[in-house]
Amino acid sequence: MPEIQRGPLQAFYARERENADDICFVQPGPEGEVESLTWRDVGQQARRIASYLQAQELAPGSRVALMSSNCCHWIIADLAIWMAGHISVPLYPILAADTVRKVLEHSEAEIMFVGKLQDWETIRAGIPEQVSLISLPLASTEIAEGTTRWGDILREQLPMPGEPSQPLEALATIIYTSGTTGMPKGVMHSFANLATVGQLTGDLYDTREQDRMLSYLPLAHVAERAAVEINQLYNGFRVYFTHSLDTFADDLRRARPTLFFAVPRIWSKLQQRVLEQVPEKKLERLLRLPIVAGIIRRKLTGALGMDKLRIAISGAAPLSTSLMRWYSNLGIDILEGYAMSENFAYSHSTQSGQARIGYVGNANPHVICKLSAEGEILVKSPTNMLGYYKEPELSAQTIDSEGYLHTGDKGEISADGHLKITGRIKDIFKTSKGKYVAPAPIEDKLQRHTALELVCVTGANLPQPIALVTLAEDASHDHATLQRELESLLAETNASLDKHENLSQIIVFPTPWTVESNIVTPTLKIKRPEVDKAYMPRVPYWQSQPQRVIFADH
Repeated sequence: MPEIQRGPLQAFYARERENADDICFVQPGPEGEVESLTWRDVGQQARRIASYLQAQELAPGSRVALMSSNCCHWIIADLAIWMAGHISVPLYPILAADTVRKVLEHSEAEIMFVGKLQDWETIRAGIPEQVSLISLPLASTEIAEGTTRWGDILREQLPMPGEPSQPLEALATIIYTSGTTGMPKGVMHSFANLATVGQLTGDLYDTREQDRMLSYLPLAHVAERAAVEINQLYNGFRVYFTHSLDTFADDLRRARPTLFFAVPRIWSKLQQRVLEQVPEKKLERLLRLPIVAGIIRRKLTGALGMDKLRIAISGAAPLSTSLMRWYSNLGIDILEGYAMSENFAYSHSTQSGQARIGYVGNANPHVICKLSAEGEILVKSPTNMLGYYKEPELSAQTIDSEGYLHTGDKGEISADGHLKITGRIKDIFKTSKGKYVAPAPIEDKLQRHTALELVCVTGANLPQPIALVTLAEDASHDHATLQRELESLLAETNASLDKHENLSQIIVFPTPWTVESNIVTPTLKIKRPEVDKAYMPRVPYWQSQPQRVIFADH
């Protein structure tokens, strides 16, 4: 176990003292204005909010919820919750009202910070009446009405003095997983876990005070929280935020990040932005010319705002081989990682120069990984959770007596320790021919086509599997063209599979799968049971049709 030098709050107080006038956050506003906050500014706001929380006379260790799109005030609120001696409970900014209610009731949250949210009317219906609301500065007028306002607290409260801290073993946060099979589970992490992540991640990627990072993926997601909030507390770099999807390109160019974390969907969208300017075949020709290749790379990465990139990381889902190679040709080597909420995003990573296509890297320092007899990935990490909140039996099933976290993922480990994810243990299904099929590798092959947004391979008790897919926003609206491309993709994919894995059809849905439709989680993970429930009754009709690619009406 690594020696913990200081907890997250102690790390913050050190920055507040030693880097008081350095820029900590850069926050864009709704009118195009940009606010820079120093470590001193952040400390003053956090201390005043902490004083307000303390004045509410909650019992020590009360749960305080956080629900907002990313902004600097999200992190400041988190610090304030800890300073006041409470436990933070982050919620994704896009959740159905029923899920909001279940999480708030299960966690017994008494206060909730609310910020910029897209569908407040729906969310508000899920907040129990007894939960007091504090609105963040970027919350809309509609959201802020009837709440205690952040600005009022800053004007009326004195800063909490001194350096209040919590024991390292104390519970710091409860992270509710996005839940592909039912009610989200509350993952409990101590201050010691957060401290370990902060210390080890900085060493792993040689993070420096001079680095810059753009925060845009939900801070309620453990990977973003670890990479941005906790990593910054321990390593002191500057964090930039985005205002909205519409301003993302400008926000990225403003930040010119040296560290950038993205999911495959974002890497794909950034690729499309380049290809809109330079057709792929032309770009391939230019990058083969020694004299101009360097100039082209600098120009294109500069236009994206990624010309200063030092470390590029992809996670949350597999990155296709073709996309990884495309970025490599552009001079950006993407490093894949693997972890989960249950180990606070500290498990496996790829180091520069060690990338291997199809693998997610080696076990991080102080992490031990092995496979069970069934091929399940078991991970013993110093950051493994304390357990699931109010779920002692499930906790004991998930972390065994030897301290190994049973991930539920199926994998392979190479002779030199590289880990490959081959699917979910529970996702494997059996066809009517008695053959077992792992859907994830097949989905990865289909996902290479840029017209596809989400892919779900299913087929329990069917003669052959089928693929259900939704289209990307920028996919062609010409059905004939799409039909030809997807028929070609189907033939190419089937040629690479065993016969019992061959897909009989691709079913294309014109409307996206959303959180509201209960088909995907806030992190866009597909809820397979919900897919089967919604679409399996229609399979006999589809299979009666002669087409291999079918465009469903809804």
